[in-house]
Amino acid sequence: MTDDVLIGFSEQPEFLRLDRANRHGLVAGATGTGKTVTLQILAQGLSDAGVPVFAADVKGDLSGIAAIGAPNEKMLARAASMNLTLNPAAAPTVFWDLFGEQGHPIRATVSEMGPLLISRMLELNDVQEGVLTVVFRAADDEGLLLLDLKDLQAALTFASDNASALGAKYGNVSPATVATIQRKLLVLEDQGGAGLFGEPALQLSDLMRTDGSGRGYVNILAANKLIASPRLYATFLLWLMSELFEELPEVGDPEKPRLAFFFDEAHLLFRDAPKPLLEKVEQVVRLIRSKGVGVYFVTQNPADIPEAVLGQLGNRIQHALRAYTPTEQKGLKAASNSFRANPKFETAEAIQGLGVGEALVSVLDERGAPTVVQKTLVRPPVSRLGPITAAERTAIMAQSPVRGLYDTAQDRESAFEKLQARAAAAQAPAEAPASGSPWNPGPAPAPRPKAAPKPRASNRQSMGEAFTKSLLRQAGSTIARELMRGIMGGLKKR
Repeated sequence: MTDDVLIGFSEQPEFLRLDRANRHGLVAGATGTGKTVTLQILAQGLSDAGVPVFAADVKGDLSGIAAIGAPNEKMLARAASMNLTLNPAAAPTVFWDLFGEQGHPIRATVSEMGPLLISRMLELNDVQEGVLTVVFRAADDEGLLLLDLKDLQAALTFASDNASALGAKYGNVSPATVATIQRKLLVLEDQGGAGLFGEPALQLSDLMRTDGSGRGYVNILAANKLIASPRLYATFLLWLMSELFEELPEVGDPEKPRLAFFFDEAHLLFRDAPKPLLEKVEQVVRLIRSKGVGVYFVTQNPADIPEAVLGQLGNRIQHALRAYTPTEQKGLKAASNSFRANPKFETAEAIQGLGVGEALVSVLDERGAPTVVQKTLVRPPVSRLGPITAAERTAIMAQSPVRGLYDTAQDRESAFEKLQARAAAAQAPAEAPASGSPWNPGPAPAPRPKAAPKPRASNRQSMGEAFTKSLLRQAGSTIARELMRGIMGGLKKR
């Protein structure tokens, strides 16, 4: 295992120091300039040093890290120019997929995700987010678990039918607002988002494994389908960062990170994000480094990252940028000003003149200060350049250390099941045993003596009572409609 991660060569070798790798980083550059290859080199270098890695694979190319490389002539020539010997090798890899198609399913419960992030995912406004927060609070007070989307739908049904009582206790709840949230949940389900919620929920320890030789596993999230739902993609990765921040203990500045987290297409995290969410991201990025986690944002332009977050990214690798429009020129200026200047060249001009596989590199030194920016030829990868095949992916998953842990969904008793059971129990005494056909029910049963009414402990309906009444009303309306259709159909036939 190596002490530090070799990025490439300028006038000297350029390394990412392991004892500064938790100080976060940025990999930026226009499409086609080599960002994915740089990400692959960093991920495998960290893995070789015993650091587990989590990375989103937006285009599918990063999956090649799981296969032994086959260097072509161009790669061999580049290695020779660096006096570098390539030893082809694959990194130990675990594949994940929110849709369960190209990797092990990865899930979180609705309660773990929370109302703020779910509101972001559903693109709710402030009023809708407030109502969703009330629903979460009411479910918590009732002792009802919100694990999957049907649990959340059941809680929303309660909120709509018991809006007045909830409003008196928690604040205004509009049934129309609840209906809007429910419609947006249906859209999320149509996009495949329902698979994100449920159990077994992801255990963070399964992202922080090492293999028998001490190499860190590279956890690849298949995101080529997920990226079509950018809010879902960004919200899930933000949730994962937040969970790492909340659950991991403080370790200060370790000799090497406990985990390196690569966030590709990072601009999606900040696009149209409300201020509370941006503040949460800034807080997580600022404090998670003391938990031993390094966060690396991968994006086209540094201007995509808010200044408060960008200022915390100490290790920077900048590939070529184009600057044809005023917006691109602004991004170029921001990128060049973020480096410690090198008197041998003008930074902005150097960024525009970089070729594929070249980058400007500035990393943190032993004192934690950024080094002078250097023009760097990025080293070739030792794993495969390009995606693996479906058969190779299947074979790797069959040997996965988490095989069988997440592949089968569980559906234990939670809010939906409890409310449904209460509704069925309340409805059962009112149903007489069926006799004959619906049109010839047989003799009427003898009337039952009326039971003395039981005093209510409170005038406020519980969630279970309200949901039960709602189901009974819906059932009564359905039966009435069906009877009318039968009668009218019979009249038309005569």
